[in-house]
Amino acid sequence: MILTLSCRYIHKSRLIQYIQENAIGEYPNVLVQVFSGAEDCRDIYEIQETMKEHLPSAAMIGCTSAGEIYNGKMLEGETVITFSLFKETQVKTGLFKSGDYRNPFEMGKSIASALASYDAKALILFSAGFDLDMQAVLDGVYSIRPDIAVAGGAAGNHRNMAETVVFAGGETSGRGVSAAVLQNEGLIVEAGSNYKWQEIGKSFKVTKARHNQIFSIDDKKPLQILKQYLGEELVRGLPASGIEFPFLLEGDEEKASIFITKVLGNGAVEVNRPVKEGQKLAFAYQNIDEIIEASVKDLRNLARKPAEAFFVYACLARKGFLLDFTHKELSWLQEIAPVSGLFTYGEIAAKEDGPPKMVGHAFTYLSIREGVQHVTKVRKGFGEYAKPKHFRTLSALTHLMHASKDDIKMLNNSLSVSEQYYRSLFDNNADFVYSTDMQGNFTSINPAFKRNFGFNEKEVIGKPALRFIDSRDVARVRRHFYRTVNGKEQYYNLEIQSKNGARNLYELKNIPITVEGEPAGIYCIGRNITEQKRIEQEMTQLAYYDKDTGLPNRLKFMEELDDLLQKAKKKKRPLAVLFMDIDRFKLINDSLGHYAGDQILRQIAGRIEAILPPGSFFGRFSGDKFTLILAKEADSSRVTKLSNHILQAISSPVYYGEQEFFITGSIGASLYPGDGHEKETLMKNADIAMNRSKHQGGNRLTYYSTEMNEQTLLKLELESYLRKALQKKEFFLCYQPLTNLETGAIYGSEALIRWNHPKLGLVSPGDFIPLAEETGLINEIGHWVLQTACRQTKEWHNKGLGSLTVSVNVSVHQFQQPGFVHKVLQVLKETMLEPQFLVLELTESSMLRNMENSILVIQELQRNGIRVAIDDFGTGYSSLSYLKHLPIDALKIDRSFIDNLRSGSPDIAIVNAIITMGLGLHVKVVAEGVETAEQMRLLKDLKCHFAQGFFIHRPLGAEQFEEELGKKAALNLS
Repeated sequence: MILTLSCRYIHKSRLIQYIQENAIGEYPNVLVQVFSGAEDCRDIYEIQETMKEHLPSAAMIGCTSAGEIYNGKMLEGETVITFSLFKETQVKTGLFKSGDYRNPFEMGKSIASALASYDAKALILFSAGFDLDMQAVLDGVYSIRPDIAVAGGAAGNHRNMAETVVFAGGETSGRGVSAAVLQNEGLIVEAGSNYKWQEIGKSFKVTKARHNQIFSIDDKKPLQILKQYLGEELVRGLPASGIEFPFLLEGDEEKASIFITKVLGNGAVEVNRPVKEGQKLAFAYQNIDEIIEASVKDLRNLARKPAEAFFVYACLARKGFLLDFTHKELSWLQEIAPVSGLFTYGEIAAKEDGPPKMVGHAFTYLSIREGVQHVTKVRKGFGEYAKPKHFRTLSALTHLMHASKDDIKMLNNSLSVSEQYYRSLFDNNADFVYSTDMQGNFTSINPAFKRNFGFNEKEVIGKPALRFIDSRDVARVRRHFYRTVNGKEQYYNLEIQSKNGARNLYELKNIPITVEGEPAGIYCIGRNITEQKRIEQEMTQLAYYDKDTGLPNRLKFMEELDDLLQKAKKKKRPLAVLFMDIDRFKLINDSLGHYAGDQILRQIAGRIEAILPPGSFFGRFSGDKFTLILAKEADSSRVTKLSNHILQAISSPVYYGEQEFFITGSIGASLYPGDGHEKETLMKNADIAMNRSKHQGGNRLTYYSTEMNEQTLLKLELESYLRKALQKKEFFLCYQPLTNLETGAIYGSEALIRWNHPKLGLVSPGDFIPLAEETGLINEIGHWVLQTACRQTKEWHNKGLGSLTVSVNVSVHQFQQPGFVHKVLQVLKETMLEPQFLVLELTESSMLRNMENSILVIQELQRNGIRVAIDDFGTGYSSLSYLKHLPIDALKIDRSFIDNLRSGSPDIAIVNAIITMGLGLHVKVVAEGVETAEQMRLLKDLKCHFAQGFFIHRPLGAEQFEEELGKKAALNLS
């Protein structure tokens, strides 16, 4: 339940008496609204002090007013206090000063955030300061709480538009907003408004303004405009007289009424809201009949609804222009429920589908109730209104103004539209525009036409447009012309030569010209797109083509494959996809650098491209990988023949600088439809086949087969197991004895990794070591091998089993890692193995990748006492030429030379040469893969230093190796 009490303020003691007599202090929730039309603010200050002392828990807001509403009656120059006593609704108030916020929108957001909790139903706002953009404040509130009903207005002052004040609690401000929020989920509110202003006459443009001050309209002083259209008498009565004829100001969504609040010097004026330069203004008038009809309808609807109180915020102009009817509106509302409020300088009107709007010359209200369902019974004849005689005259006048307005508007539109369109289309258009008659002769050109082509009106007007284009394009342009005059817009590109001989590409649009429904010619609008096309081509080149070779890249290749595959499916013909890879190309990149690698790839790509048949599409997939589509005659015999030609082209000598290189390639092929129906499948299968070619030594073509896919899946499965093997401790080391051929004694071992998988059993190193290198796992695995071998060897030393050495294989990935030497030294430190007992075995290829760096690393290892051996010597590239530069300690002859070593075999000469070279270089020579007594004897005769192999002993576990050492059985080498 809501109880409304109102009183006129006489003096402080009477107010205290009123509060006590009505026991207002006993109510839990009290909203106090104070509206003062007094000469100064003394009443406001006294009321604030009284409330603080005698009603401290009440929530109070208010403002100065241009008229007060007291129990449904209009007052002027008095101070009215309204107490709204709520049973369940809580009230919060606040004062928000403009200077505390970056902009009015942020101010509105702050109001909503600070006051409006989840159960807030209504927000009452009063503003002071004509330069405050109250609409922006409302937009800010709406951005936070679009669901809340908002009412209120701009504070007024009956003393000829004097300064206004708002206040909340004990605070006041001349530039800010006072706010009160009503919080109660059960509170029922309805916000309504009635305003009907219409513009008349021509519109004006604000040409100079700042905030809410207007200095010129249509480059004239505002007072000049007002005198010209409204007469000197109205101007003399400003600002009060301006309320009767406000301006309508053009906004983003709708027009808002503004009125003059102050006349400034030099013919300028101040208005009741901010104005921007460039906005349009028009004079406005009230349509009396429409206002009365709409208001009566609203009031009758309100009479059928329950209500406990009405807060009314009406415009000062409403009181002046419709005084008699405004009296009636308030008295009718008072019959329904108690009415309080004020007359303002601008009102807040609720909108159903958007933020509330700051309007003017309106009658707005807020109806509230706390769940009461009772409808007040109004007297018979409620809402019936007989217009006074002077209203009938005004009605006739407004009707005449309305009719005149429409006539003037139509006349102005018909006079200006043609000229405005012409200027817009021709004079101010950045695109060139010309028109022709029905014969295609120029009738007009715009300035942009002259800038583009260099021709003036005299050179083109009356002449055929076809004369200015290339003869090869005449037929096409003529077709576009006739289609246009028949009513169809045309779009096309055309290359045109300008007066200075430059040729550019233009994008053209033809539009038909119709006069009274008949074709009269065409408009052509165009723009120079030469640069745009150049940029598009460059972007296409960057997006779809490889910058190093100029070949289509992966994206372009896949798009082309998709198109050609669809055609192959439609025509039911075969198609082949080839994947090519340059064998061991990483060696070139690592040794010569990527720039040299790119130059060599460009040579190879050019060779391949030169021998490709029609119907093929060649691209660079990535790195040293190329792809090829054969869309015509793609049978296996033709694919084989072409692949052989490609392999020959790749294997021809390649030159870079003064060096000659011999390169080979690997090719994999998949055929549609046998090897797949989708582009992704064909590419994957060709890639699998290409990898098979590489694993088989390269320089060959391999066709895809289903078995390859199965092997690929097995490889993926093996990789998955391999990634977990170290963590699960599935690796172990075997140690193959190394024997001194002169004494027959075991002097050390080579540590060999083994993998015992719970599902796969023993996995061959030949299967998992290449995979570890491919995936990068070799670094982690290699570190474990080094650490385990060093720890075991140190343990043997501690057991007194002799000064054994241990040889550990190092992969190219490990050797090329930054900090490799540091990691080795760290392992020696952790295991306490002396460095002279460690031999690191490196392949030739790992050292030759970066010769200078390899030498530096080996030298650093040797400075720390660690020895280095070349493993599998004789199988690498350029062995002899680089050997003299490498500071190594030992050579290990590859087992391929030992396998066939027997009396009278050619391998004796090769092995003898390697041993002799080793002796000459002062390095030790180790023979690996010794399996017969004859091989042992021959190696000893050739003065080989050391040997290892199955004849001496198979790789042994750590315990078995200890047992073998315990036997101390020297080999009989005779």
